[in-house]
Amino acid sequence: MYYCCGITDKGVRQNNEDAYLINKIVLNKAQMESDIRPPFITAVADGVGGEAAGEVASHLALELLSSVKFGKRVSLKAKIMSIHTKLRRFGLTHGGTVNMQTTLCALAVDEEDRAYAVNVGDSRLYRYRGGVLRQLSTDQSLVQMLYEQGKITREEQRTHAERNVIFPVLGNIADDPDPQITEIEGGIRPGDLIIICTDGLSDYVTPGQFEEILALPMRLPKRLRRLVDAAMENGSPDNITAIGLINN
Repeated sequence: MYYCCGITDKGVRQNNEDAYLINKIVLNKAQMESDIRPPFITAVADGVGGEAAGEVASHLALELLSSVKFGKRVSLKAKIMSIHTKLRRFGLTHGGTVNMQTTLCALAVDEEDRAYAVNVGDSRLYRYRGGVLRQLSTDQSLVQMLYEQGKITREEQRTHAERNVIFPVLGNIADDPDPQITEIEGGIRPGDLIIICTDGLSDYVTPGQFEEILALPMRLPKRLRRLVDAAMENGSPDNITAIGLINN
């Protein structure tokens, strides 16, 4: 059994182009808690700013993901690419939505408790274990590529002028995305805390702040709220969404 909590906040924006999925329910406002049993998929999506109908793209992507009957024989990559195709088709056939796009970051756990990190774009999946935060997803972004090439440092990634440039994501009409799907080695141990969040949070809360807040002796919903508040206090100009999941 897993306990899961999600929270989203439009922050300083007029609209919320983020959304999250827990227990087959998609929300782009408020907070939700739920106990869930494998197999399941839980995820966040961040509609791409500057493109049409980001809020439509993020919500529709998660609605389509919620209908996936996940199991050990299911190809996650095929399912994600099918969602991409449906988003692109929707954008081309509905007014005002051409080239609507969204990131997607998910945790998928099958019936044998094998866990997978799924990522398209620059939303993130972290594991918090023993007081230490570790990023399990890899950003599909220009600054990540520059870091891997040794051209910038990890700290420079956080402040680089091009940090919002990402590689093709779901719905892109020009190029197909390349979903990153990685089995989490050792699965999710009892007591592990998984955090899935959009860049409105991860870009504005340092790993040290994450660890400090997640160590607080309070229920998970309050710790997630503290993370959101910290991002806003640190100047996040974006929508902010986070899911926390604990293996009980």
